[in-house]
Amino acid sequence: MMKSWTPTDGDAFLTRDNLVFYTFGYEHPPGRILAFLKYIPSHHSSLFPIEYLPTRWKLGSTELARPRELYSVNNLQKITEALRRSFPDYLYHCPYRNKEVTCPTRGVAKRVYVPSQRLRALLKEKNRNHLQNLTSELVNLLSSTSGVPLEDLGVHGSIALGMETDQSDIDLVAYGAQNFRKLEAAVNTLAEEGALNYVFNNKLDAARKQRGRFKGKAFVYTAVRKKEEIYTKYGDRKYSATAPVRFRCTVVDDQEAMFRPATYKINNYQPLDPTSQLESNRTPSAVVSMIGMHRNVARKGDCIEVSGVLERVEHLQTGRISFQAVVGSGTSEEEYIWPVSSSETETQ
Repeated sequence: MMKSWTPTDGDAFLTRDNLVFYTFGYEHPPGRILAFLKYIPSHHSSLFPIEYLPTRWKLGSTELARPRELYSVNNLQKITEALRRSFPDYLYHCPYRNKEVTCPTRGVAKRVYVPSQRLRALLKEKNRNHLQNLTSELVNLLSSTSGVPLEDLGVHGSIALGMETDQSDIDLVAYGAQNFRKLEAAVNTLAEEGALNYVFNNKLDAARKQRGRFKGKAFVYTAVRKKEEIYTKYGDRKYSATAPVRFRCTVVDDQEAMFRPATYKINNYQPLDPTSQLESNRTPSAVVSMIGMHRNVARKGDCIEVSGVLERVEHLQTGRISFQAVVGSGTSEEEYIWPVSSSETETQ
């Protein structure tokens, strides 16, 4: 399994130090896995000076703790510093981004949890607990309603790792952009019929419509690229951060907006402050979110407000230069993608 494994966004892996990482994206240096740390053994928690959730999980005989905030800039910096002190093999200086990233060597991974495989194992399980039964029931309902085959669905989160608690949510994944859109339509149909209901905690949840509740249990679904949808590889491009930008724009293509990183192709760049004024040859042609909560928050034709970092992108095969705005650069807590309603646009 380890030798044949191609790391894909959302795959989880357990390391020899019993740290649990989640794969990020699809571009990985040779022999390494770009990832973020999600669970820390309780006996190592003092090495990471961060705040933890009160819940503890049990993976085999190992008790695990989870950071209260996974993606805050402050936490990421503290986690990076702790890894540098205690687990230096888990960090890597990326020459294409000229920055240090969390990127363990493949050699430290001792077990992999792939969502599609974990779902297949769960559906075959004969002695399922209540949450596993609910997961099976929801997956079959979504598959039959959407027409997405079971082999194109997966489960991740604590259920995939086999360490779910009574408080665990059901975390599902659809493989492929078309399958995700079919699943999105099916969830909407089932919500209208009352078979499940949406849960919106904020404006971004309402825009995404990816959170809900089924028979009293919270669930969420996300998207992962199929192999044929992975168009780039590590080392194809060189990225250089240039300056913070804040602007409004129009989404012209949302075909990769559901993935992580999420890409929105844009036009009609409108700076919102003097420092965001750019020459026409430096305006971004895309907004890219590294943060999961900004996936799928806008569709083609929508107006969005963006706060992020302008990146110069050098396409090394051709020498072409383009620009993109990155949200989730790891340098500021004030980065976001915010859907703008037509009434808000008219008041500008």
